[in-house]
Amino acid sequence: MKTFFAGIAFAAIFAFAETGSSPVIGAERTRNLRGLDYAPMLLEYHRQTLGEGRHFFTYPRRDTTFRKEFEKNNSNAMAYFKSEDNSSHKFAIAVSPVFGIDYRSSTALGDTIWPAFDGGLFIRGFADSVDFDLDARIYSEGHSAKKPKSYDYEVFDVQKKDKGDGGIDYVSFARYRAHLGFNSAWVRLQLARDVLHWGPGYYNNLSLNQFALPYNMLSLDVTFGPLRVFSVYADLRVNSWSYSKDNLNDRNLYAHRYELAFKNVTFGISELQILYNENKPWLFVPIAPLFIEKGNYTERVNNGALAMDFNVQMFRKARIYGEFFLDDMESPYAIYQNNYSNNRWAAMLGLQVAHDMEVKGKFLQLGSIAEIARVEPFVYCHYDTARAQIAHLGLPLGNPNGPNSLAVDWTLYGQLFWNSTAKFFFGLHNKWLWKGIDYGSGLDDPYKTVRKRFTHNAPLQYTISPSFSYVGRYASFEIDADFGDIRAFFVRSTLHW
Repeated sequence: MKTFFAGIAFAAIFAFAETGSSPVIGAERTRNLRGLDYAPMLLEYHRQTLGEGRHFFTYPRRDTTFRKEFEKNNSNAMAYFKSEDNSSHKFAIAVSPVFGIDYRSSTALGDTIWPAFDGGLFIRGFADSVDFDLDARIYSEGHSAKKPKSYDYEVFDVQKKDKGDGGIDYVSFARYRAHLGFNSAWVRLQLARDVLHWGPGYYNNLSLNQFALPYNMLSLDVTFGPLRVFSVYADLRVNSWSYSKDNLNDRNLYAHRYELAFKNVTFGISELQILYNENKPWLFVPIAPLFIEKGNYTERVNNGALAMDFNVQMFRKARIYGEFFLDDMESPYAIYQNNYSNNRWAAMLGLQVAHDMEVKGKFLQLGSIAEIARVEPFVYCHYDTARAQIAHLGLPLGNPNGPNSLAVDWTLYGQLFWNSTAKFFFGLHNKWLWKGIDYGSGLDDPYKTVRKRFTHNAPLQYTISPSFSYVGRYASFEIDADFGDIRAFFVRSTLHW
């Protein structure tokens, strides 16, 4: 316990941080690679709720201010290089070291992680029509559990002192996210390691969700006025255990998203296709409709889904949004009857309200966001275990609660800008979750046609999660806690130069 309070004292002495810019507005990093900003996607949706113009909901998407604001945002980095003002070849590069220290404790994990250190480099820049960033770090953790589990669900190495690995027990691993984009006025071609987040929801998007685990991808982003078309290929892993022979097989994702954004209304269609031990590059072409192409390949090794969503901005104070996800159906009437598992679907509905104000000369953002999501049994599943599930490293690409679940999320949040270099964030997240216990509730449950029992006898899991963060010029400090059926505590300090 003494070491825990020493960690808090260590974190509290740091002050002032500045967020390094990135060429994309992307998903949040809740498990690893945390930066200075807290809940940046939530605040992005806050801006969309209040903002004018067209609203698109495909992430990661290009940040058009990255190049224009690069010198302003990055000139204080540890290393900064740029071209001469009169040079015909324009470029700029910034390099910043990143260091962090964490304390994590969770009843769900059955472990306390302390001390936990990470360190690495954040590199970003541009050269003519190309922009890029790389956040790469090495982690070292101490675990109290005899059999440590990965906090972020990705691969890690356990070093044992009795095996000659250095005289102590510890866990080590490395993580990175990166983007390399080629841009013109209306198109962006990108190679990246990141997570796709499609649709207007924050917690419960059904097709592709920011709370999935990162994967390597190639994407094409095309914008014609109110129409946006996004096509992606992603290389997925079958099993979260690196030594598993399941990973000798290939799981590939092709996905398209079409958005039509008017002044206050946005409509979106997302389509997915998973191929197991097959790869068809033609599916990357954005004019190839995946829900039709699916019939041209072997049924037992491919899995497809289609989703439709909408977002309506109201009086520049609120927005209401929803998504309907169709994994499979026998007929429209059979979906209405909703008796058997060969009708697999999910639905989500949400509301966000936002308000900006000034309090004693300081800028304050306030808001609330609430969502309800229903995911039927066997959604994201497939015929056989560890084949063409809509999943990566054992977790769904879509709704994080997985098949046969009912979730209600409600958050109150605020962000106060104390001065030009410091801000505070505070939030209170409530979650009510009913997770099914019958067959068809797990991603690896092989699909078969049976009578469905949606969340039958599923216990209610309630958690309330307060959070607080401080961001200064060169450091940040954050605290998260979970109370209720799951209890957890998380403290982190980040140094960034």
